[in-house]
Amino acid sequence: MISKYSIGLFMALLVCSCAHKSGHGERKSDKKVIGLNNKREIIQPKKDREDDIPVKRIERKGNRMEGTEVFRKYNSAVFMVFTSDGRNTYQGSGFFINAHGLAVSNYHVFEGTGMGIEQIKLTGSDVVYKVATVIHKSSDSDFILFKVDCNNTNYIPIANSKPSVGEKVFAIGSPRGLESTFSSGEVSQWRERNLMQISALIDHGSSGGALINEYGEVVGITSGTFYDGSQANLNYAWSIDVVKPYIRMTN
Repeated sequence: MISKYSIGLFMALLVCSCAHKSGHGERKSDKKVIGLNNKREIIQPKKDREDDIPVKRIERKGNRMEGTEVFRKYNSAVFMVFTSDGRNTYQGSGFFINAHGLAVSNYHVFEGTGMGIEQIKLTGSDVVYKVATVIHKSSDSDFILFKVDCNNTNYIPIANSKPSVGEKVFAIGSPRGLESTFSSGEVSQWRERNLMQISALIDHGSSGGALINEYGEVVGITSGTFYDGSQANLNYAWSIDVVKPYIRMTN
């Protein structure tokens, strides 16, 4: 944990750097996928064992939630991420999936930055935290699973199944540094097994945020757009299923 005064310096760096720099990278698809940054490799400390990462399995009760309820309940489970490569500062989003600081974001938010330089800013707080441990990361599926050194965190339960095309979804993140931004849309299509096209509005800085279904379950990691600058709302998210092999679901 870091004092509230240190975040002022990071925010100042954010203003004068390429905080929302867009990078271009090809995925294993016939579609062009645009991420946030095009950097190098993250420093990875020792991993925790999979058996040490419990995440509660939820039982769906069938009650759909309005967007206002989803935001009220899970807004504080989503946080801002500030990273640096030593010269530039970058901003993204992330979210908790258990009450003990287990979190998810996009790999490209951290790619090429220094471990220990990053800052995790919780919603509604001036206190920021460090990444304590990296559990797993994947450039192909663009996710990073890690622990933040804090407890009693609000978190979003993980969905047991993928949403279908046409299902409503809600995105919470911090596009362009605008903390706790909420948007809604539908699943437009599945482009790969774990890559979903969505109509929910996202922008640079949304990367790593939570995509939540009507039952209050996280179904995806908001990540980018298929065509930068397009007005057709061609956004995408990675399915939360990409992290499931690295956690232990419990009842």
